Amino acid sequence: MLVFLAYIWANRTKFKSVNTIAIAGITAALVAVATNVIKVPTPATGGYINLGDTMVMFTAMLFGPVIGAFAGGVGSALGDVMGGYPGWAPVTLVVKGIEGLVVGYVAKRMPGNSGLIVGGTIGGLLMVTGYFLFEAYAFGVPAALEEVPGNLLQAVTGVLVGTVLTNAIKKRYPEVEALI
Repeated sequence: MLVFLAYIWANRTKFKSVNTIAIAGITAALVAVATNVIKVPTPATGGYINLGDTMVMFTAMLFGPVIGAFAGGVGSALGDVMGGYPGWAPVTLVVKGIEGLVVGYVAKRMPGNSGLIVGGTIGGLLMVTGYFLFEAYAFGVPAALEEVPGNLLQAVTGVLVGTVLTNAIKKRYPEVEALI
């Protein structure tokens, strides 16, 4: 959490750009909508499986760690609130924010598909671990373990869809990366 906040603070000047502000807002909304398109409730913890990770990873892979952290954290938390799961929003803000930060950071530092896949994998594992730790604390280890397969499915889907969409957008609109 402290690393996440420190990174955002250190890069606060990037948020002074009109393009960055606009892209951050649009991508956060995209994440919130994707989070609510399909929701599969998980009875063990009262949470749900969703498609939000696909857009968290796509956004982070395409625009980097600052936008990825903002869209991942704020967009996913907003999706929780909009979708009727407001109690999950604070945890989601942190977990998905860190996910977006890490995916974007690794994707921007490693060239090609390897950076996208490695970044997505690390970010996905952090997301699964973050939710597991919270759920183990709040609901007990057995309930948290029941959530792991669904969270892993979200992570894998996020890596696959994020990588495919990022490559498609970069190929068709290479100038998109120069927006921020």
